[in-house]
Amino acid sequence: MRKGSPTYGDWVGVDLTFDNGRQLWIPAGFLHGFVTRAADTEIVYKCSDYYAPESDGGVAWDSVGIDWQLTAEPILSGKDAAAQTLADFDSPFTYEPQA
Repeated sequence: MRKGSPTYGDWVGVDLTFDNGRQLWIPAGFLHGFVTRAADTEIVYKCSDYYAPESDGGVAWDSVGIDWQLTAEPILSGKDAAAQTLADFDSPFTYEPQA
């Protein structure tokens, strides 16, 4: 979600399962979200720094155009339910092309 990025607003979906053992690195300046598809799912985060609640933000799950492949209404946290739309999001990140 870096201002000026040629891929601003694009998304990629990846299946992360116990069986495939895959992980996903999400760099600074990128949004991320997830949906669980199995009961008793456990989510584990590895972070590159300490949690800073003042820097925490969010974008409404249904404002980005992602095909979540949902079969029912999602159960959202209070924070996610109150999140602003992508159109209203003012990103603090700026795209810097690699030399």
